[in-house]
Amino acid sequence: MLNKMLKLADTIAIGGHIRPDGDCIGSCMGLGRYIKENYSDKTVEVYLEEIPEKFRFIKETENVKHEIPDGKSYDLFICLDCGDTERLGFSRPLCENAKHTLCIDHHVSNTGFAEENHIVPDASSTSELVYYLLDKELVSREAAEALYVGIAHDTGVFQYSCTSPSTMRAAAELLEKGVDAPRIIRDTYYEKTYAQHQVLGRALLESIMFLDGKCIASYIRAREMKFFGVDRSDLDGIASQLRNTKGVEVAIFMDEIRPNVYKVSLRSGERVDVSVIAQYFGGGGHKRAAGFTLTGTPYDVINNLSGQIELQLEKEA
Repeated sequence: MLNKMLKLADTIAIGGHIRPDGDCIGSCMGLGRYIKENYSDKTVEVYLEEIPEKFRFIKETENVKHEIPDGKSYDLFICLDCGDTERLGFSRPLCENAKHTLCIDHHVSNTGFAEENHIVPDASSTSELVYYLLDKELVSREAAEALYVGIAHDTGVFQYSCTSPSTMRAAAELLEKGVDAPRIIRDTYYEKTYAQHQVLGRALLESIMFLDGKCIASYIRAREMKFFGVDRSDLDGIASQLRNTKGVEVAIFMDEIRPNVYKVSLRSGERVDVSVIAQYFGGGGHKRAAGFTLTGTPYDVINNLSGQIELQLEKEA
């Protein structure tokens, strides 16, 4: 499917979701690199929002476009790791105006909006899906590096339940291309700045437990982010760290994006499908990691979430 659509297109744009994470960036950059190296007669460009500094070692991230030139359109738009056109953000018009569209994704909430869709909700990551669509012999070390980043981040360095035997096989084959896995994992997953550690410490210190200790929640206001000198990209991993609390089934982390408007990140264990909860509030994601945006105070958010979480806990009891 992918190779067929690539052969029919002279100009190709690749885009992913707003606030791109490791899997979004890894899949976009990995596929972009693969096309450039193996379809030299094609023009391919990647469109993403600002890329966090820790991912800028990936080749050609400096060439990623953050806005659309006037009148620009493409033969093919490839949407990666994005469940609907709204979450494409600024690159949405490229998708709507392209002659052909292809979506590769693993979000269970994906609406199948493209002309061709390759949606596998049980897959570990979009980067894994992309890898298995490529000719493995033609994947360079640079492309492999980007795809490995995506797989490592969306599996929590291979510790989440979405990690399957096929995930480990893909990772092993990418390592055989010369990927420096220890460096990637250290520099992009575990290493934090002092300010990031301060924010994490504050989130843990001021967290609250509820539903008999099965849920934990914390939040940060915009003024506090300004005080610590951090932005939203510095908050990665806080929800997952909260989820590591013994006995917790669901972790909630909220960060204020506008006055009394919160981006809500959910992480879960085995008993709660947080993608269902996120969809209920207009968001989306995966069974164990999802998110949405909600207006109100942090306690309004917790009250709204409690009922939905409790429903699933009762079913599993």
